[in-house]
Amino acid sequence: MYLLPLELNICNSSEPEVPLTSTKWPRLQSISYTSIIMPSVFGIICLFGIAGNSMVIFTVVKKSKFHGCHNVPDIFIINLSVVDLLFLLGMPFMIHQLMGNGIWHFGETMCALITAMDANSQFTSTYILTAMSIDRYLATVHPISSSRFRKPFVATLVICLLWGFSFISITPVWLYARLIPFPGGTVGCGICLPNQETDRYWFTLYQFFLAFALPFVVIVAAYAQILRHMKSSVAPASQCSVRLRLRRVRRIAIAICLVFFIWWSPYHLLQLIQLSISHPSLIFYYTYNAAISLGYANSCLNPFVYIGLCETFCKYPVLSVTPMAQE
Repeated sequence: MYLLPLELNICNSSEPEVPLTSTKWPRLQSISYTSIIMPSVFGIICLFGIAGNSMVIFTVVKKSKFHGCHNVPDIFIINLSVVDLLFLLGMPFMIHQLMGNGIWHFGETMCALITAMDANSQFTSTYILTAMSIDRYLATVHPISSSRFRKPFVATLVICLLWGFSFISITPVWLYARLIPFPGGTVGCGICLPNQETDRYWFTLYQFFLAFALPFVVIVAAYAQILRHMKSSVAPASQCSVRLRLRRVRRIAIAICLVFFIWWSPYHLLQLIQLSISHPSLIFYYTYNAAISLGYANSCLNPFVYIGLCETFCKYPVLSVTPMAQE
C-alpha cells in the first residue's frame, strides 16, 4: 500500500519541485487526522501485530519441537507471521512520517527499503495464503496422491519460490521508490512514477490483479472444490456427527474467503475508483485511509485467524476420504 497518505506516494518526476497529486486530493481541515488519529491507529496495529506474530511464531516453533517435526501447515503459518512481522517492524518509520506531516527524515535508502517491505508484505502474504488454500485442496481432495510431495521440504521450497516471486512482483517498487521533493526543501517518501498521468493506471491494475484478483479467484476455487468433494463424499444417510463436521468445515471455508475479501477488497476497489476521479472528496480521502488501515490490520490478525482455521481443517481429515454410505 506504499505509505500514507496517497498524495505522498506518486509524483511527477518531470516537475520535481511539487508532487503532482498533492493538488489532486483535498487538504485536511485539521492536522489532527494525519498527525494524531492515523498514527495512533497505526501504532495500535504495530504494537499488537508485533506481539501477536511473535507469539504465533514462538507457539508454532515450540509445538513443532515438542512433536519432533514441522508439518506443512506450520511452515506456512510461520512464514506468514515472519512476513507480517518484517513489515510491522518497519511501520514506526511510516508513523513518524505521518506525525511529521509527510516529511521523511531517514534518507533514500531507508525510503526504498521500507516501501519495499510494505509492498513485499502485501504480495508475499497473499501468495502464502493462496498456497495454503491449494495445500488444503490437495490434502482434502487428493489425500493419497498428494502425500508423496506434501512434505516439509517441499513446503519450504515453495515458500522460497513465493518469496522470490514476490521480490520480482515488486520490481516497480524497487525502481520507483524514492524521495519526493516538497516545497521548502523538505522531502517525502513514496513511489515516483515516470509519467504519473498514464503510469498510475498500469500500476494500479498490476497491483489489483497480481495481489488481489487472481489470488482471490484461486482461493475461492480451491475451497469450492473442497466443499464439492466433501459433499459428494458424505451421503445424506451418514451419521449426524459427520454431517455436523461437514457444516463446520463449510463455515470455515466460507470464513477464509470472506476474511481475505473483507481485508483486501476495500483498498483495491478504492484504488480502481480513484483512477476515474479527478477531484476526490474529503469523504473519499477518509474512506481510502480507513481501507488502508484495514489492510494493515491484516498483518496483525492474519496468523491468529489462519492458525485456528488450519488446525480445525486438520481435525477432520476423515471427511476427505469418507466413502459414500451404502443404501
